[in-house]
Amino acid sequence: MSKIINWGILGTSFISGVMADAIKAQGQSQIYAVAGRNTTTLAEFAAQYNIAHQFTDFDALINDPLVDVIYIALPNHLHHEYVIKAANAGKAILCEKSLSVDMPSTIASLDAVKHNKVFFLEGLMYLAHPFMQQLCQTLASGVIGDVKSIRGQYCAAISQFVNPASLGALFNLGCYPASLMQLVMQQQFGNSISQHYQLQATGRRGQDGNICESTAIVTYTNGVQCHLHTAEDYGLHAGFTILGSLGSIEFTSNPWLPEAQGNHFSVRLYEQDADVVNVKAKGNGFYYQVEAVLAALDSKQHIVPRPLAQLQDSHDIMSMLTTWHQAALESSAENLTVKR
Repeated sequence: MSKIINWGILGTSFISGVMADAIKAQGQSQIYAVAGRNTTTLAEFAAQYNIAHQFTDFDALINDPLVDVIYIALPNHLHHEYVIKAANAGKAILCEKSLSVDMPSTIASLDAVKHNKVFFLEGLMYLAHPFMQQLCQTLASGVIGDVKSIRGQYCAAISQFVNPASLGALFNLGCYPASLMQLVMQQQFGNSISQHYQLQATGRRGQDGNICESTAIVTYTNGVQCHLHTAEDYGLHAGFTILGSLGSIEFTSNPWLPEAQGNHFSVRLYEQDADVVNVKAKGNGFYYQVEAVLAALDSKQHIVPRPLAQLQDSHDIMSMLTTWHQAALESSAENLTVKR
């Protein structure tokens, strides 16, 4: 890499720290600046990660000419505002998932990226890890035959930590199984399949009024049937299973939090013993996400290759999440009416 890339981080939340750890561990770029509203927390974060420049004005960080990449680690409902500002400032952008909480904001964000011809990546970091590359290779081998059905689940007790304006479980957790389902379907049936489906959902509201648990049934036009479930007020449980015409792939470790070690899924031909696929790596998904961003910038690319999400993928994932969310809201309203 010809120059040291300077990161500017918007926000000092838990996820900002995880990403800062990854930038430090990867070691080929540096955190130049961080911005936050709370001056005490901001100073503590800057001291912990030895960050020289602190901002309480997010726009000032974005417009600092020495910042190369903006990492947006703010709540979901604020993402689009700062994607647009960073794109207009000509910065490379890594934006945490989910890209927004509605389609108008999503479209405005992606339009700004395209108009300004800047690098952009949505932070579905698990997709950068060799674990997902191994999944894609296993699927491509044809060992389980044609994909027939997918089941994905992610539950975690995070409701006390999330911002209510970010609209709940689907945008905080459901984006993981939804995005992996999309990747599998695209690899097997082509990119356009991710736009052709019907979706039904049930939903339960939490104390903040948002959907805190939901199940969706997604039926693609080619007949593949999928089941997604997420909840943010209990558990820590991740599951993902692909059923094919000849056998199945089942994740036996968390697909959305891959680490350096302990990553495995089983491949089982029907009525036979399973083969376990283990994947070792240099680090976690955030580490490889940093590598992917730096590699793209070094080669002057505005996107990263699959399995990481490209611009159309981010659009289609958000389209599914917002469709799912609306169906879950309608279901929860019907349930309230019945109870009364």
